[in-house]
Amino acid sequence: MCVKKIVGVLRAISGSPNPKNFTSAIIAAAGLSERFGGSVTKQMTELCGTPVLVRTLLAYEHTDCIHEIIIVARPDEIPFWHSVCKEHSITKVTKIVTGGHTRQESVLKGLEAIDDRSKFVAIADGARCLILPEQIKDVCRAAYKYKAATAAHRSTDTVKIADKKGFIDKTVDRDTVWSAQTPQVFRTKLYRAAAYTALKKGFEGTDDNSLVEFVGHPIRLVECGSQNIKITNYEDMAVAEGILKKRSADMEYFDTVKEEEQ
Repeated sequence: MCVKKIVGVLRAISGSPNPKNFTSAIIAAAGLSERFGGSVTKQMTELCGTPVLVRTLLAYEHTDCIHEIIIVARPDEIPFWHSVCKEHSITKVTKIVTGGHTRQESVLKGLEAIDDRSKFVAIADGARCLILPEQIKDVCRAAYKYKAATAAHRSTDTVKIADKKGFIDKTVDRDTVWSAQTPQVFRTKLYRAAAYTALKKGFEGTDDNSLVEFVGHPIRLVECGSQNIKITNYEDMAVAEGILKKRSADMEYFDTVKEEEQ
């Protein structure tokens, strides 16, 4: 077996990024932000001086296995995102399309806009702006290996199942409980089949994983920690700001240590 073939086999086994794994990111940012409140949508609200969606886009921009980014946005916000991408040198955004009436419809519109070369699709919430490039890469690598993978966080709480009257019915084994996050990454052909099957059968999922689960394909869970939060309510902004400040302080500390070592 030649060296190139050996390298290809090793990549397939490890789930390592491969130039052939053209990966499209669909960033869902067309919501009305009804739970967020205020006159500005959450994706446009500034977090430590930068719009929430821009922070999300920059994470995918700086992930080497992401080849293109499709933004699904509100029609009245599209001109703003075009200008913002130029301002922040976000070069991987190839299209900005108008969303649908639901998130599921919006993602389908994004799917219809991806490059024909796409082998994998990474679907993400525009408001999940604290994701790190290395975490995105970890989920992609798992998807390259298993065809479907999702960012998630293992539950640290004791989870109860309630009956119809609001009383505890049973306690779930905490070791089996995870909170789903984004990105959710799938083989493009698999997700397309799942999305159109759901459309045909009238199935509405709570996330993109649900659509792939509906067609019976297993999905690999990838631990991405508790900081990968989604901005939903305005109070979440304070939590996100605290995380960013902690990261900045940690970075300054490590930079100082490096300088002292040198």
